[in-house]
Amino acid sequence: MQSDAIFLVAGLCLLLAVALPRVLGKVALSPPIVLVAIGMVIGLTPLVDGIPLDPVEGGTVVEHLTELTILIALMGVGLALDRPLFIRSRASWRAWSPTWRLLAVTMPLCIGGVALLGWWVLGIAPAAALLLGAVLSPTDPVLASDVQVGGPADPERDGLDAEEVDEDDEVRFALTSEAGLNDGLAFPFVYAAILLASAGTFADWGLKWVTWYLVGKVAIGVLAGLGVGWVLGKVAFRSWSSSLRLAEQNEPLLALAALLTAYGVGEVASGYGFLAVFTCAMTVRAAERHHDYQRSMHEVVERLERLFTLLVLLLLGVELTNGLLANLDWQGVLVGLALVFVFRPVFGLVGLGIAPRHQNEPGGLGPRERLATAFFGVRGIGSLYYLSYALGKAEFPEARWLWSTVAFTVVLSVFVHGVTATPVMEWLDKRRAETGARAR
Repeated sequence: MQSDAIFLVAGLCLLLAVALPRVLGKVALSPPIVLVAIGMVIGLTPLVDGIPLDPVEGGTVVEHLTELTILIALMGVGLALDRPLFIRSRASWRAWSPTWRLLAVTMPLCIGGVALLGWWVLGIAPAAALLLGAVLSPTDPVLASDVQVGGPADPERDGLDAEEVDEDDEVRFALTSEAGLNDGLAFPFVYAAILLASAGTFADWGLKWVTWYLVGKVAIGVLAGLGVGWVLGKVAFRSWSSSLRLAEQNEPLLALAALLTAYGVGEVASGYGFLAVFTCAMTVRAAERHHDYQRSMHEVVERLERLFTLLVLLLLGVELTNGLLANLDWQGVLVGLALVFVFRPVFGLVGLGIAPRHQNEPGGLGPRERLATAFFGVRGIGSLYYLSYALGKAEFPEARWLWSTVAFTVVLSVFVHGVTATPVMEWLDKRRAETGARAR
């Protein structure tokens, strides 16, 4: 009966993954909201009897399922971003300025805000408070599709200069690029919480954390992604052998091969594999911007991403009605509300308000765009992964409370941002169309 139920749930998930985006296309309800709700209903039926649903006891399964989902999403995000990033071009780096400010200012402030709230106000142990801030730091716009960029564009076919792609939609670009990078950049802070719980005070491990976990592993991950992406890009588009030029054969499974290779190389080299995957995807995208093969690869990844994302959310809904929120208290509710409605919007505005570019320049955001970008910091599958990963590396007595709090925050974010994404982005798009420029 247990295996039959698993097949039934998997089949239902696949059916919904295909149908929901079209059914809900004109409704202010995102598919993730519906999937979580359906999962909650399934969780009340006998279908789940005998299926292990405890994320603490079954943390390894949760970790690997969410890990694979994130990897697929990162590959899709990297392939979807059209705006180039030229290492030697200062103008190119400045065009990404909203992303850098969200990563360098907003993300650490959100981690610190949640950690201080948990430790100083609510009295949670310092290691658990830091872990809570770290696991809730990655954003995940794939859970609200209206706030992410679409698939790869062809500048030549669409009549655009290669450096002008996506520059009419700074909000979607900033949120998508932020999510692509902060899924990997959250790792150092998760490791800091693990070290705090298992290796003593900051004085004991602080220097190693800064030099290795914060700098060394980030650099290795980025370099691994650049190397794998460069090699695969050369092979796919410019190989001396026609049989190796996969772009001419339109074989989109190269995207999956690149994903696994980049992640493997990054992890074997002791770097951050998430950063390697995202960097690899961007490098493959940069290898040839005028080829339909980019869209073919993105379509394959996008379908897998949709399937795995909705599967995770369906299972999350099932667990919500099977004890996942049993340890939720007013403190956990306060953390979730503070992050979604206070910390992210306020710290987002702080970060985006530091040395902003003029709104008519690439990377420039008007007041309304800054407000929307600051608000739509969707929390999702990355938080579930990091929590299960950390709990498998160190002992946290607050494990069940952490799961209840993180699950509540993710569901709150999915609902709030899923309901508001469509009307807000449509309003911004309308303003942009009326003015003939980015909405201000």
